[in-house]
Amino acid sequence: MIEGMDYCVRYVDLPRKVHGMTVLDENGFYNVYINRLLSKEMQRDAYDHELEHIRRDDFSKQDLPLEVVENI
Repeated sequence: MIEGMDYCVRYVDLPRKVHGMTVLDENGFYNVYINRLLSKEMQRDAYDHELEHIRRDDFSKQDLPLEVVENI
């Protein structure tokens, strides 16, 4: 849980190599998608990873390539 942040977590089928992703919608709401085909441990890691993007406010770093944001 992130204090003061609006987000929803959904477990969906994604390609195996995609562990998770977060989409910021037009209302400023974070939609976190976790691959339900992964093990519970990998799902938890993906969840932690996606929430870290929200905590770091990575969505405001649009001037940086995705590869850079993923490796910060």
